[in-house]
Amino acid sequence: MNAYIFPGQGAQFVGMGLDLYENHSEAQELFERANEILGFSITDIMFEGTAEDLKQTKVTQPAIFLHSVILSKVLGDTFKPDMVAGHSLGEFSALVANGTLNFEDGLKLVSQRALAMQKACEIQPSTMAAVLGLEDEVVEKICAEVEGIVVPANYNCPGQLVISGDVDAVNIACEKMKEAGARRALLLPVGGAFHSPLMEPAREELAAAIESTEFKTPSCPIYQNVTTTAVSDAEEIKKNLILQLTAPVKWTQSVQQMVKDGATSFVEVGPGKVLQGLVKKIHREAETSSAVVS
Repeated sequence: MNAYIFPGQGAQFVGMGLDLYENHSEAQELFERANEILGFSITDIMFEGTAEDLKQTKVTQPAIFLHSVILSKVLGDTFKPDMVAGHSLGEFSALVANGTLNFEDGLKLVSQRALAMQKACEIQPSTMAAVLGLEDEVVEKICAEVEGIVVPANYNCPGQLVISGDVDAVNIACEKMKEAGARRALLLPVGGAFHSPLMEPAREELAAAIESTEFKTPSCPIYQNVTTTAVSDAEEIKKNLILQLTAPVKWTQSVQQMVKDGATSFVEVGPGKVLQGLVKKIHREAETSSAVVS
């Protein structure tokens, strides 16, 4: 079975999507429509901005979403997923790709999500850190013992977990992780504590927007970050999407479940190859590739 997977924040690069824009009229129309919806020229930043411009959350999230979704549309009849999943932000791309959300609604939600997350980041100094070479259980235990807010945020693959929380608590946790034998525990260059309780203000804001958006029955199940299992019910998808901002991204568990349910090939749709690398570390026998327009 074919699983199509969609990347999240961090996969962006300058020039992303330009080939699609220049070679496909459908892509050009969608990019121009996106500029109208967002109220600024995101294509200028994507195609010829600086890496710094592209790193702003309000730009990064819609940019990655647009690259992924427009690529999936340009693939046409060759895009035949049996199941989909997205890493964090990528879940929104996946939901447009499988027909749960339409293009405009998906983009509006992603833009609102980015702005709400940005606002939440400004309320309290917070950060994230990558922990390499420790068992998940050890990371969870240390987070639970540290005072302040620090939680597991991204279960990326065995031996690679990202933690998230207030700056002091994350720093203390990193020291304890190293003492416990972590190969590395290093702060990430992010603006805040995504997928932690500190995103609660953003979750509340996004919940209202999601509740008032139409979600249709998808063409194939999505394996959501929160539950890690196949979901096809529109109302359940909504509920999980709202929880996603403050809950951990269970990528390892999602991929394991997809394999259990019959996935043999994983096609990454969007910028970069980060997810293919993670899939290989989770299940060595899986076939991985990037979506390419023939």
